[in-house]
Amino acid sequence: MVAPRAAWKGFLKVGSVSCGVKIVGATSEASKVHFRILNRKDGLPVKSVYADEETGKLVDVEDQVKGFEVEKDEFLQIEPDDIKALKLTSKHTLEVGEFVSLDEIDTRYLEKPYYLIPADGAALEAYGVIRDAMKNKGVAARSCVVLYQRGREVLIQPYGKGMVMTELRNHNEMVSQDSVFDGLKTQKYDPELLEIAGMLIDKKVTTFDPSKFEDTYEDALIAMIDAKRKGKQPPKPAPKPKENVINLAEVLKKSLRQEGLGTPEKSAPPKRKTA
Repeated sequence: MVAPRAAWKGFLKVGSVSCGVKIVGATSEASKVHFRILNRKDGLPVKSVYADEETGKLVDVEDQVKGFEVEKDEFLQIEPDDIKALKLTSKHTLEVGEFVSLDEIDTRYLEKPYYLIPADGAALEAYGVIRDAMKNKGVAARSCVVLYQRGREVLIQPYGKGMVMTELRNHNEMVSQDSVFDGLKTQKYDPELLEIAGMLIDKKVTTFDPSKFEDTYEDALIAMIDAKRKGKQPPKPAPKPKENVINLAEVLKKSLRQEGLGTPEKSAPPKRKTA
């Protein structure tokens, strides 16, 4: 088995304690279906090229440079050496600025995971102490790192025998939940509906096991490609979802019956005392 290539190598630093670490990608696109763009006329692959917007002439790689638009149609050229010259501590060091409780992590901000492992045998002890101390306290470390020439805020968590580092989305990238949820009105419903829904949930509670996850889109792509290769008709598309439920109580009770459960019995009203 070939060892995965490290995406970054440097130091993890907590106060005065530091240890050499490596960052290794935790995800892979190897199992995904990938397409090439073809020329419909001859079926041959085409390639992307950069062309001058005004003249339409192709621009060679050595003549391409990053540009920042300061005004409309006015660009400031940024050379690769300008970016390399940035003095960033995080380029070589994951310095922990603070720790946060695992219960307080907003999962909307979690973007891309990496494995964080010791760089060598000399780093094992300090790495293990930092990992186990975080595990005992139920916290994750917040830091930042330069990956692929860009600074990224990250969260570091204990994970099994090692640690996982996850890139975080910037707060400015997030759409405010208030702008989306403000129009939702509070609904009044029969408490029995909540009880029935709870029974359905209890019936389907299980452990979090990603190995059971199915990529239905990827599976459908593979089935379609296989059918085309064999000259067969592609699989029929999935039926459209039905309209909104009209009688929610009846649908919930039907779901209970399908799961082999009975509907909850309503408690009888208390008898009135007679004189």
